Amino acid sequence: MTAIRIVIGIVIGAIVLIALVPMFVLMDLAGGGDGLGLCSDGLGSCRTSYFDGPELVGLLVIVLFLLLMLLRAAFHIRSLIEQRREAEGLAAEFGARQRRP
Repeated sequence: MTAIRIVIGIVIGAIVLIALVPMFVLMDLAGGGDGLGLCSDGLGSCRTSYFDGPELVGLLVIVLFLLLMLLRAAFHIRSLIEQRREAEGLAAEFGARQRRP
């Protein structure tokens, strides 16, 4: 059960980091950097195509969607494990009560 919780935590952390990538790019550009490789010589001489921004957004959306699917699967697995534990506990409890007359 703790392994599932660890996976859920890692996936949520990855979602947060992926969602913050545009902010990191803008902060790097504002600080005189190359925008994590987006503009090779800084913001003043940045020559990119019209599709660089939409490509980055599309890639981030796809990665976020895949991470959300993974998060949903982890929650589903956790739910199945909890249901099985509950069913086993109830079966053991009712079995013990029936044996005692």
